[in-house]
Amino acid sequence: MTDRAGTPARPEDLVDVDGLIEAYYTRQPDVTRPEQRVVFGTSGHRGSSLDGAFNEKHIAAITQAIVEHRTAEGITGPLFIGPDTHALSRPALGTALAVLAAHGVRVLADAHDDFVPTPALSHAILRRNRDKNDTDATRADGIVITPSHNPPRDGGFKYNPPHGGPADSTATAWIAQRANELLADPSWTPRTAGSPAPEPYDFRERYVEDLENIVDIAAVRRAGVRVGADPLGGASVHYWERIAERYGLDLTVVNPKTDPTWRFMTLDWDGKIRMDPSSAPAMASVLARRHDFDLLTGNDADADRHGIVTPDAGLMNPNHYLAVAIHYLFTHRPRWAGSAAIGKTLVSSAVIDKVAASLGRNLVEVPVGFKWFVPGLVDGSVAFGGEESAGASFVRHDGSVWTTDKDGILLALLAAEITAVSGRTPSQYYAELAAEHDASGAAYARIDAKASKEQKARLAKLTGAAITADTLAGEPITARLTEAPGNGAPIGGVKVTTENAWFAARPSGTEDVYKIYAESFHGAEHLAQVQREAQAIVDAALS
Repeated sequence: MTDRAGTPARPEDLVDVDGLIEAYYTRQPDVTRPEQRVVFGTSGHRGSSLDGAFNEKHIAAITQAIVEHRTAEGITGPLFIGPDTHALSRPALGTALAVLAAHGVRVLADAHDDFVPTPALSHAILRRNRDKNDTDATRADGIVITPSHNPPRDGGFKYNPPHGGPADSTATAWIAQRANELLADPSWTPRTAGSPAPEPYDFRERYVEDLENIVDIAAVRRAGVRVGADPLGGASVHYWERIAERYGLDLTVVNPKTDPTWRFMTLDWDGKIRMDPSSAPAMASVLARRHDFDLLTGNDADADRHGIVTPDAGLMNPNHYLAVAIHYLFTHRPRWAGSAAIGKTLVSSAVIDKVAASLGRNLVEVPVGFKWFVPGLVDGSVAFGGEESAGASFVRHDGSVWTTDKDGILLALLAAEITAVSGRTPSQYYAELAAEHDASGAAYARIDAKASKEQKARLAKLTGAAITADTLAGEPITARLTEAPGNGAPIGGVKVTTENAWFAARPSGTEDVYKIYAESFHGAEHLAQVQREAQAIVDAALS
């Protein structure tokens, strides 16, 4: 961690916004270079115009590929679209609108010309498609323009099909391949319309007015919970203002500023500006006010992530809050189906496993990526889906779908409900939960280990048989997983478990490293041993 982590950004840390936007329009991508090709990760295509990875031609090609994909899928309904607060989001919006108009796609954009959080766009798609079956050609889909919590120099572009959540790998692979074919064709010129005129849609009001059907906001108001919400310069800024106004909450937007340089942020662990509400250095300015409110919350640039800050504990570990949210919801939502399961990514804390078992609920453990929760949230068979990276969503009071993408606003409001109804902060709630499940000493962390591109490729295709070790940190190994227990999907790496610890290793999609997630119920010292042995076990399997 850099010495400047958690300190205010300086002028030299800020991106040159004019140069960033100029590069968007003037730099031409070279698709013979892998780093300049369209690549859809778990959350769409991301990159910077300064690196030739997020430029006008990229967005025109991706948008045309999406048009062709929806045509092939028989989708003729409207397409919702919305940007976050990154500097490249507005230029990308303009490009996408021009291409969509030229191809005759009916587009719905924000009525206020405002930023659009990812959950609000997912909510809009599902609201539109509520009474339509899977073969109805008039179903809607959408595009979210965001690189999530990435630094200010980056842009992002994500497609959400009619189910409202992230597109699956089949769709994104097709879109990326087609976009790269277009970029590689020297004769290709994007078809664009000169003055696109999308129809207005009030994302904010439709989303905010519906919140009372999923959160007990009346309880928050009655209890007078004092909430401070920091959008971290992101798309939720005017949503929090409207939530406070509509529901009469004691809610203060502690930083209502938006600025494409994010000059008001404190630096993250590596010295970069990054809008990560689960990172203590990035949330330093929020943490400084922890005693001014009963609860403080943070969201990233597109509001699909959450951060929970309490007076007694500061910034909560995202895994701890997921465990609290799950326990609280499944004991305070009487209309949810008794068969509804709990969903978690396999790199999330095993404390969640213990909570699920105590509730008598089925646990659905899936690979990394929120897309895996979409089918269950849609049909109600999964009532809660959560990721270790501070992203989650759940169903309404009546058990019907709310969003099929992560919703940081929702999880922040839930923290206020928990405080109001239980009389405890979420961190106090977790302390009692952990004591009940002998998890008070549990330690969780993620580290990176160096790996070549070839080693990363081998790791992604590793089988359990390649793990020859019998023990991990003094305990017998009980499982070697390369497929997720919840759905049998490949995890793109390996997970090894013992009675009191586990680790998972996955290759990074952007750097020459692999990620080691690990947890021990025997504390930090044992966790360090797990991490050391995990790296040795993986390196041996890759050699």
